[in-house]
Amino acid sequence: MQRIHLYQLGPRAYQLSRKKEIFKRNFQDRLHHTQFAETYSDSLLPHVINRHNSLIRRKLGDVDQQLQENKAVNLALAAPKLNKILIRPNETFSFWHLVGECTTEKGYQEGLTISGNHPSSGIGGGMCQMTNLIHWMILHSSLTITEHHHHGRLDLFPDFGRQVPFGTGTSIVYNYLDYRVTNNTLDTFQLIITTDDRYLRGELRADHPQPLKFHVYEQDSWFSWEADGAYRHNIVRLKAINKDSGLVAFDRELITNHAKVMYDPQLIDPTLFR
Repeated sequence: MQRIHLYQLGPRAYQLSRKKEIFKRNFQDRLHHTQFAETYSDSLLPHVINRHNSLIRRKLGDVDQQLQENKAVNLALAAPKLNKILIRPNETFSFWHLVGECTTEKGYQEGLTISGNHPSSGIGGGMCQMTNLIHWMILHSSLTITEHHHHGRLDLFPDFGRQVPFGTGTSIVYNYLDYRVTNNTLDTFQLIITTDDRYLRGELRADHPQPLKFHVYEQDSWFSWEADGAYRHNIVRLKAINKDSGLVAFDRELITNHAKVMYDPQLIDPTLFR
């Protein structure tokens, strides 16, 4: 018999399960004496490691555009909680530790979320775009990703102007599905996160030049028809090159994706099918 989870028993049971998970995460952090990044500096660290801009209002299938407008509000509220944060040696950056819970009392609005493997909506929706941006920049550094929940079992939206390989996204839920990064280096890093009318903008800076240059790239990208529909396949890899010697320090696989397409397959270039 398949196990029934508490959150599947209705709204009250879901809220109870959620509170239990939040309590468990808070208890674990206290138990492990996690040293969180909490110091901000108005002075920008001198070396830009990576910068990336992410268009806020995007056409995502048939998603209600009002959710995109609300997401813009949510991102603008969260960005100052992260902007100019320092990640010093031995510190852990936690997205939810800095941003906190997104509530209507704080001004957050109903935005796009993913629930039950399909697009949905909820208060504070759109925060995954923020962690996607941060994750992309962190991949181009020597920082250690200590918590990342992959968002690649489903291909939810067609490639309207995709800039990064499919499968490099993140999934977050306050506060027990977090995005966390630990600084195991001797250098201090700094995140710059801002929004304007069009873009969510990010920079990752450091106090010293970095010896490696990183490149995230896609390999073997294609689509297939299977018994229950179309699927997207690809491999995402990370290459590090020594800046002084030009030699490859490593070239490793980050993830292999096999994701069910949840939009109209007619929107896919037919030449991409095998």
